Amino acid sequence: MSTETVEVNAEGRNAPSAEETTAKTESGTSQEELLSPPQFILYLEGPEYAQTLRQLTLWTHHVLLSVYGREVTSTEPWCSRWWEHPEAVAQLHGLWLAWGELTGPGSGMCGPANWHRDYLGPVMGSLRDPMGPFAGCKPGTHRAKEKPPVDSMDPFGPPPPPPPPPSPHRRA
Repeated sequence: MSTETVEVNAEGRNAPSAEETTAKTESGTSQEELLSPPQFILYLEGPEYAQTLRQLTLWTHHVLLSVYGREVTSTEPWCSRWWEHPEAVAQLHGLWLAWGELTGPGSGMCGPANWHRDYLGPVMGSLRDPMGPFAGCKPGTHRAKEKPPVDSMDPFGPPPPPPPPPSPHRRA
């Protein structure tokens, strides 16, 4: 029986070996990029956003929902197309980042308990609230949410130009 030690990264995958890290560095990715923390998903666009959403989806489906997913009810909704709800994507990404920091290698022994108390409960409570982002979604049915109306004027920008003076040919 082998007693080989395998390092695991924050996503629960095997950490790259020194050779793999060197290869990545030689392929144009700087060591700094390899070690920098991930950016919050709302700051990403294009392929970076798509790749991060894919990783988030894998974690959400295979870790979060397989362990913490509860039955869907009218008082605790869940949307099977959660990735189409920007608020859900943002909250789940934050939850995933906290998971990586608090349960990964090098995290303290209280990390998992802190993650459950400080992150899991509040995020799942917010997402599954009857008035939350999945309100109106039912099992097998996604309903896009309308954004609240916002006046087009920027309250902190320059004031709008005054209306034009009345035309002299116009009758009152």
